[in-house]
Amino acid sequence: MSDVLIIGTIALDTIETPFGKVGRALGGSATYAAFAASFFSRPAVVSIIGNDFPEEYIGLMKKRGISLDGVKAAGRTFHWDGFYEYDMNEAKTRKTELNSLEGFKAKVPQKYRNAGYVFLANIDPEQQIAALKQISKPELVVLDTMNFWINHKRKQLVAAIKNADVLLLNDGEARQLFSTISLVKAANSAISLGPKAVIIKKGEHGALLFTKNKHFNAPGYPLENIKDPTGCGDSFGGAFIGYLAKTKDLSEPNIRKAVIYGSVVASHNAEDFSLNRLKSLTISDIEKRYKEFQDIREF
Repeated sequence: MSDVLIIGTIALDTIETPFGKVGRALGGSATYAAFAASFFSRPAVVSIIGNDFPEEYIGLMKKRGISLDGVKAAGRTFHWDGFYEYDMNEAKTRKTELNSLEGFKAKVPQKYRNAGYVFLANIDPEQQIAALKQISKPELVVLDTMNFWINHKRKQLVAAIKNADVLLLNDGEARQLFSTISLVKAANSAISLGPKAVIIKKGEHGALLFTKNKHFNAPGYPLENIKDPTGCGDSFGGAFIGYLAKTKDLSEPNIRKAVIYGSVVASHNAEDFSLNRLKSLTISDIEKRYKEFQDIREF
């Protein structure tokens, strides 16, 4: 029985940074989110892969306890080719091959339709809405997005946001979506659409949590070694909802703890390419860094 349902992409990524390069490595918003959630809960994924998707990657995800009954195979796998320069907060795309993702229609298996915790990871907002309509009565819906959907499907994205309890987006996307330089105004505008909380991710500079009457500022972790930030936002979201599903506590103080756990897992993810760091990460590693985050904020 799965605790968290994740709808998003599974991809093969070709990534280059100043610190190395990988080709056709395991990636995608649902992949990173599911891996991160698996430290706290039992995730299930709805997505699509190609017939060229490596069996070793399927085995790796199953070994993490990730249910893949909602993953279909057709054609070729979604492939993203991108690079980072020394500003690791900005990914630059060389090539995007949608392949099987182009015709993807989110179909939630019957066994997942009573999911209590749902993460609508970065994917077409029309598919986010379609998936959510198939789920009975979720206790918590967390939605992530990106600038592409803000530019090309703004109306559909706003409709999806209205059905979410928590909205995740980065600072540039928040300013873009709500046409303001003020992150406070952007958060308030988002909350007026329906979400009870908005989390604005600021990369290496941490994350901001806004609720109707409160604000929480989570610090960035001072990493010495950063290799690849790909999937950090997805890892944040997966760990965030995974922790909330584990504790079954949606109080504001516990949501703050979930933000820190999300930041902890995301910071570890940046230390290596693809899922390499998350594959070797342990709960003790996570708890150790969680305590470091507490020390950073103590004064």
